[in-house]
Amino acid sequence: MTHDEYVRCDATALAGLVRTGEVTALELIEVAVRRLEQVNAAVNAVVYRMDAEARQRAAGVDRNAVFAGVPFFAKDLLSGYAGHPTSGGSRVARDLVVERDTELVRRVRATGVSILGKTNVPEFGLLPYTEPELWGPCRNPWALDRTPGGSSGGSAAVVAAGIVPMAGGGDGAGSIRMPASCCGLFGLKPTRGRIPPPGPRDAEPWRGSVAEHVLTRSVRDSAAMLDATHGPESGAPYRIAPPAAPFAHEVDADPGCLRIAWTTEPLVGSTQPSADCVQAVAEATGLLEELGHRVTEAAPRIDGRAFARAFMHMVAGEVGAEFEDLARILGRRPRRTELEPLTWALGLVSRAVSGRELAVSLRTLERVGKVVAQFFTDYDVLVTPTVATPPPKLGALPPSRFEHLQLRLVGALGSGRLIKAGGMLERIADSAFEYTPWTPVFNISGQPAMSVPLHWNSSGLPVGVHFVARVGDEATLLRLAGQLEQARPWFDRLPRVTPQPN
Repeated sequence: MTHDEYVRCDATALAGLVRTGEVTALELIEVAVRRLEQVNAAVNAVVYRMDAEARQRAAGVDRNAVFAGVPFFAKDLLSGYAGHPTSGGSRVARDLVVERDTELVRRVRATGVSILGKTNVPEFGLLPYTEPELWGPCRNPWALDRTPGGSSGGSAAVVAAGIVPMAGGGDGAGSIRMPASCCGLFGLKPTRGRIPPPGPRDAEPWRGSVAEHVLTRSVRDSAAMLDATHGPESGAPYRIAPPAAPFAHEVDADPGCLRIAWTTEPLVGSTQPSADCVQAVAEATGLLEELGHRVTEAAPRIDGRAFARAFMHMVAGEVGAEFEDLARILGRRPRRTELEPLTWALGLVSRAVSGRELAVSLRTLERVGKVVAQFFTDYDVLVTPTVATPPPKLGALPPSRFEHLQLRLVGALGSGRLIKAGGMLERIADSAFEYTPWTPVFNISGQPAMSVPLHWNSSGLPVGVHFVARVGDEATLLRLAGQLEQARPWFDRLPRVTPQPN
């Protein structure tokens, strides 16, 4: 199989070729590895390789599995693969080998995919861009001087670069949807509880805000993987009703006439979206009207400033808890020199935020979730920009060099109280949502949401459009995504990445 033939197929089609014997799992691995070795030096998407293990497993692949032999990369965060490290993009965890597969990993393996390695992530998945000090910046295949987004930036880049047809992602504030927008891919965040929580060391991360799934080029691949991996595990903190029909069947189903709200006004912060993002939403809503949907400008009203601060308190507490987990595993406390300045500062803040303050913040977030849920009693879907701009240039998103120096200074002083008293946490909160003023709200509400690649700007950069449905209603999103994919196909749009000499 040539690479041109390979990228004309999505994961479902490739598995079909393995099933009929037209190609073997090993042949697919070799195509993917050749492409990886040609372009990874340019995009820096893959940071850990497992292709030797994949080759060993290829001979025994179940040809009837849904994704039999399909090359796949995992995100190097949360999901643990037995015998391999999960660095989380951090120096402190670079060599920590996982002893057993997590439940979600077991389910992914059962689909028959050939897992070739792990993809680049920002440290602990904290940022909407992928430029960790440990691995260096990941680059967008559409423009190598721009970010592929974060935190699933490496996964988005390996798919957009034509190395694999899908890759694993995780979304705690938009980390599947933002890279999907940046890289011209389809990215679905499932409902809270739909897929087993991928938490570190058997504890859910970010108080249930994180959902794992995949980034894909086709809607049907995303739906089929959701069919293969959904359902609770023993002891799961959330249980939701199972789907009425297989998700794969929904992709070709008629969505009917939906009540669709739209807005380009930020839900968090005050940053207005760029003209490209506004145009993307305008074109999408126009297309939705052509398809027979009822489209109205409307949005839930929340206190975005209070949300941002409460969210940062929650994240700081989670970073502090991660430090405690690492201390137990390492047998010592993590050192400041092993962590990036922002991560270390958030860990300090976690010690300065009282139990009362954290509880108040969590209640604030719960109230936001209820307000948003009430909005969806009148609408089936909400449409917004996925992010506020097309893919930014590397190094353009905060924190700035000056802010890094400030963080290093207060980190050296070791005072979370100084960070709080100086207002630095508020500034971090304000800047954290400038690029992504929509997606985090729906992690807190637990609703399913997706970024759909419906627009490319005049510079040829992809701009995703964001769709949100009620809790548990992935079916509506997949029906709508399938309809949009038919009306405005994107599968054949691929960037040209210049192969590097071997």
